[in-house]
Amino acid sequence: MTNLPSVSVRELADYLNSGASGVQLVDVREAEELAIAALPQFRHLPLSAAAEWGPKIQDYLDRSMEVWVLCHHGVRSAQMCLWLRSQGYEGVKNIRGGIDAYSMEIDAAVPFY
Repeated sequence: MTNLPSVSVRELADYLNSGASGVQLVDVREAEELAIAALPQFRHLPLSAAAEWGPKIQDYLDRSMEVWVLCHHGVRSAQMCLWLRSQGYEGVKNIRGGIDAYSMEIDAAVPFY
């Protein structure tokens, strides 16, 4: 997974603070995890429910736009990135360190778990 493109939580924060659009943000954590800590700009597509949303991924994400994927530490999001690439999504990036790193490095108001 070392060749998987990624962005840092600092890059994510800069993007969120810029007010820009053009990047699709996806959180693959479970609903229980989102109840603890979530960033509102993200679309929730839990990796565990891929059998449900996977066949219609084109209804959720535009292949022509970049996609940044978030999870707790970066493992599930990397899995999602690899799967998206296998589905023809080219501009896919893993958010290194996940919401855990975001909480520690960017915004302590985001609960740490």
